[in-house]
Amino acid sequence: MMYSEDLGAEIIAAATKINRVTRSLDKAGRIIMATGRGGTGKSTFVALTSRYLKSPLLLLDIDPDQSLGTMLGVDLESAKVKTEAEREVPVKSISDLASDIEEEDAFTELAGSPATVKIPWLLRWYTQYRSEKFDLISLGPKWTEGDYRSANFLFEFIIPAIGENYANIVIDSPAGLEHLNRKVVSRINDLFVIVDPSRKSVTHVERVKKITEQVGITYDRLFLVGNYEFDVESEHYLERTGETYLGKMEYDVDVKQSNLMGKSLLDLPEDSPACLSIKQIMAGAGYEV
Repeated sequence: MMYSEDLGAEIIAAATKINRVTRSLDKAGRIIMATGRGGTGKSTFVALTSRYLKSPLLLLDIDPDQSLGTMLGVDLESAKVKTEAEREVPVKSISDLASDIEEEDAFTELAGSPATVKIPWLLRWYTQYRSEKFDLISLGPKWTEGDYRSANFLFEFIIPAIGENYANIVIDSPAGLEHLNRKVVSRINDLFVIVDPSRKSVTHVERVKKITEQVGITYDRLFLVGNYEFDVESEHYLERTGETYLGKMEYDVDVKQSNLMGKSLLDLPEDSPACLSIKQIMAGAGYEV
């Protein structure tokens, strides 16, 4: 039996509605989100922060470009994962899995179980890249015509389904605000807004606060982090906004070189300017580093 794409999308949407009502984030580890305008350094911040967060650690990349995996030295295009049946298969992005459900009847492996049971299992089996330091799940690009609606719905299952297995869960957001409008996660412990020295970034912070309030996303703490472009005068401006400004990520030529060569930022020396600044920022937020 083959599902039509419309029926597959409807199954995902209906299961998500049930998941929202019946599943809770209360048992999940600490949920951390990095957000901000495009090009401010969100993925760099998440990659470097992952060096200092307590394991077990789950990284969630909801930027279709999959830049976080690249910064961690992970080639998701060729990575493999073992299923519960000990089959070695390619790691799927959430978008890949959404397409499978919509077009190829990915539910057949779990027979007659309801979609609310099947979807979490499919996410566990196929989308988790595992390493000694972290696990990584990526939204990934959509290779066919259409939007990311089904993939975004699948993302909502991840934290309720497996979040209790991790001490820290870090979400690397795409540029802009749409992911907040979609409410892909309803509760955040620490929201880090990465900013550049521009009026648009300051406006962006106010929009983040307004949207989260309007759509019902809660967070315990909001922090501002500057990128390397800040000078002393610009930093003083952020300090006067009334928000908690933790400092800036220092410019580091090794970060640039690692990104160009596809090397993991986890391999940077501990005394690199970028690493030292991230340690100071996380310590300012009360993290043990």
